[in-house]
Amino acid sequence: MPDLRSRDTSARELMDDPDADRIALEATYRRFRMINALVGGWRRIYLHRIRTRVRAGDVRILDIGSGGGDVTRRIARWVRRDASRAIVTALDADPRATAWAERQSGPANIRYRTGTTADLVAAGERFDVVVSNHLLHHLDSVPDLLRETEALLAEDGIAVHVDIARSRRAYALFDALTRVLQPFLVGSFIRADGLTSIRRSYTVAELAERAPQGWTAVASSPHRVVLLRGGVRA
Repeated sequence: MPDLRSRDTSARELMDDPDADRIALEATYRRFRMINALVGGWRRIYLHRIRTRVRAGDVRILDIGSGGGDVTRRIARWVRRDASRAIVTALDADPRATAWAERQSGPANIRYRTGTTADLVAAGERFDVVVSNHLLHHLDSVPDLLRETEALLAEDGIAVHVDIARSRRAYALFDALTRVLQPFLVGSFIRADGLTSIRRSYTVAELAERAPQGWTAVASSPHRVVLLRGGVRA
């Protein structure tokens, strides 16, 4: 097991390589649906952190770093059951991810966009709910993302950024899980990139130290850290 006492900022995920094998990359997007369903905890996060705001009226939701869009599509389905008018925007800086996600079947209330949060800030966009899944560990400057999130939030908006909490136990459990699931993961980057992600991830204390005033870092299960702002209680 690698030394996990500090972040390994030199580690790079295979899927982030602009020359990554397309077949393996798309297999990875496809398998994310299973992995996020098993370990993401998004149904609980939606019910406890987001649903009240959705039920308050028309809502615009932004999913930053949406990748293959599986989390976006799940949230969009839940939102359609709880709100008559809602738009969910899936934003990713990688055009490969956006192109693949757009080809998948999903609710009609999703809008896919290639770009960055800085692009949306410059365009004057505003959202009632901003979320991300497994994005923070990719960043060398979390405060930049949080400041841009604040700029994108409507006055009564809420933000929920979810990522892996780095620990030896998280690494060991993901290692064991992906060994069991290996027949289903063949041809994808899931196992290698998942282990790399944990090496790059933050602890709750590290994110709390980096977060600007107004943000709260809390631990969540299984082995997750959640950064919260506005309208939600830790």
